[in-house]
Amino acid sequence: MISLEALAGGVQAGTLYGIGVGPGDVRYLTLRATVLLRSVDVVAFFAKRGQQGNARRIVAPLMKDDRDERRFEYPVTDELPAEHPDYQDQIGHFYRETAASLASLLREGKSVGLLSEGDPFFYGSFMHMWRRLSADFPVEVVPGVTGMSGCWTRANVPITWGNDTLSVLPGTLEEEQLVDRLRRTDAAVIMKVGKNLGKVRRAVDAAGLLSRAIYVERGTMQEERILPLAECGEPQGAYFAMVLIPGEGRRL
Repeated sequence: MISLEALAGGVQAGTLYGIGVGPGDVRYLTLRATVLLRSVDVVAFFAKRGQQGNARRIVAPLMKDDRDERRFEYPVTDELPAEHPDYQDQIGHFYRETAASLASLLREGKSVGLLSEGDPFFYGSFMHMWRRLSADFPVEVVPGVTGMSGCWTRANVPITWGNDTLSVLPGTLEEEQLVDRLRRTDAAVIMKVGKNLGKVRRAVDAAGLLSRAIYVERGTMQEERILPLAECGEPQGAYFAMVLIPGEGRRL
């Protein structure tokens, strides 16, 4: 639905595109994503303070110097736990301000492509914009290859067989919760490993799954690293890191 405010002055509201840019290698972009990168009026992206932004870095080979871009810099990322009140206050304010900036562009009739690592509807910041703007402006979500799909492909491990159930778990869960959920699933992907690597490794070991677990760092990217989790002794992993635990279901 397009609001009256968005149509004020007879200007047709622009469309917000949530563009999934895939797991890291630009060659995994869909045709739809590639076309939109070249055709939208404005390319927008999120970035950590002082950094280029992961989604922007992925699409760099497709970007021209004259593109109109908007960079939205997070006030905080992993410096504070997500449950901390200061984190929630700062990020909540940031998302409100970002949504207002995007709404201003859309009211001018401009189309905006907001980049999202992996898929926009899978642990993506785009979802917070979709929640705030989709009732008032046209929004199209362009799905992307998820990070976990890229990682298990690069690790050359089928993740589920037959009737295997798959659990996707954030590494930010308490250690006891991780152990419990790992014991109740056939296959698992543990996201948000990063600073939680030591805790995740202990939980996987306690669940009796260490021999099957694979650590993937920067999957599909130039600095890709893949090894058994049991051989990964570092106290923390990279920002782009996850643990894969393949299922062992029916194989015909």
